[in-house]
Amino acid sequence: MQNGQKQVSQVIVTAEQMGDIEGRIFAAGMPVAALMEKVAGLITLRVVQWGGSCVGILVGPGHNGGDALVVARELYLRGYAVWLYCPVSQMKELTAQHLRYAQTLGIPCYQQVGELPDCDFLIDGLFGFGLQRPIIGDMASAINQLNQWYKPILSIDLPSGIHSDTGEVLGTAIRATQTFCLGLWKLAFFQDQALEYIGKAELIDFHIPWADVQAVLGNLPPIKVITSTTALSTLPLPRPLVTHKYKQGHLLLICGSRRYGGGAILTALGARASGVGMLSIAVPESLKPLLLSHVPEALIIGCPETETGAIAHLQLPTNTDLSSFSAIACGPGLTVDATPIVSQVISSDRPLVLDADGLNILALMGTIPTLQQRQAPTVLTPHTGEFKRLFPDVPDPNQDRVKAVKAAAAYTGAIVLLKGARTAIANSQGSIWINPESTPALARGGSGDVLTGLIGGLLAQDTNKEIPVQDIVATGAWWHSQGGILAAQERTELGVDALSLTQYLTPVLSKWVT
Repeated sequence: MQNGQKQVSQVIVTAEQMGDIEGRIFAAGMPVAALMEKVAGLITLRVVQWGGSCVGILVGPGHNGGDALVVARELYLRGYAVWLYCPVSQMKELTAQHLRYAQTLGIPCYQQVGELPDCDFLIDGLFGFGLQRPIIGDMASAINQLNQWYKPILSIDLPSGIHSDTGEVLGTAIRATQTFCLGLWKLAFFQDQALEYIGKAELIDFHIPWADVQAVLGNLPPIKVITSTTALSTLPLPRPLVTHKYKQGHLLLICGSRRYGGGAILTALGARASGVGMLSIAVPESLKPLLLSHVPEALIIGCPETETGAIAHLQLPTNTDLSSFSAIACGPGLTVDATPIVSQVISSDRPLVLDADGLNILALMGTIPTLQQRQAPTVLTPHTGEFKRLFPDVPDPNQDRVKAVKAAAAYTGAIVLLKGARTAIANSQGSIWINPESTPALARGGSGDVLTGLIGGLLAQDTNKEIPVQDIVATGAWWHSQGGILAAQERTELGVDALSLTQYLTPVLSKWVT
């Protein structure tokens, strides 16, 4: 695959951008009808893999309906029994031409969904990426009825009724089993609220010229999918033949309390998996024996503790201060009684990852804008609840997580990783990475602690500061999710606790790195 096409497969666009890109293609001389035939042919190849012998085609008024009609024709000519459901009387001319031809072939067409004969599966071509208004009335009733058939539904470009940018359900929407996204990824595929409607997602690459994508996106900060290729390219592999532990980074973890000792252990095990050369862990003195038993290779720093069992203040080894470390990760299991610790690490000149109680303390301190003044990169890794506490005035992440994480990064100057089924990562310049794969197996207490340690360890290993921090964070998110996916495949989704997850991080690299 040429470099341009590799980049096309990573790009995520808004509905407006997609419309402008298509407009350039058509203005350059590509006939709309020719592109429709090409796209529908590619979809047909995917559809036949489903098997079956009879199919219902849902036809809308626009070119999405035209795509569906070309697929219907091709399946009919391959011997499928095909039935059309076309509830609209007015449609675009090209779509109307395909409908007339389908009817001359003898393909039955029905205007009421209740008349549609039983079939093996459905193909949804009612509405595409341009839908803006809620679906109401008879059409909404028909979609609800189709969803209740519990038949596999294959949607073309987007499930009908899903907003292309926000993933919002516009009144009602098709619940697809699989969705074939056409040309470029749309934002909806990475909005949590749309995922239960999209089903399995596949990009149908019909070779949009990279020059057209560049012309429309221009100098706008990119929104990209994290791929295995981009993630693996930032890993500190292979290592030089001549090296030693002090050249592979030194990470300081500040975590744990008497109540939440497990958070410190899980964060440490995530850091261990990263391959960091040296690992120091600051915990309350009472936790020191526990950490030594789980991570014997680490330097465990026992600190004075409060009456509640939190770290009272850092007590680093002689001749050591925060600048002695390559990176710092702080927060899991601290409790808010460790507020002075967070203030201290924010004042340091080291790359810093804040998570869990580190974020809660930051929200209580009310000093979030001061992160802009830090001399080193800051990484914030909130889940949705923590995000709302930190950023009450930015867009709601439940409605548009991409817009929300972008606003938070601009406000803080930090790299913000918003956890979720589709983790989104933004930097202060507006660039966004989205992790396209994950598993519900990671919805367990402690999974985020593992991620904190993993990202911290990767940051510490970039001792020459050659890799953009956002790319390192994206790699950590990808690696973490792939570990969860691999663990779920072997143990089922119910069997992946956070401790088990740490045991699958290294096997992920065995699978991907050659």
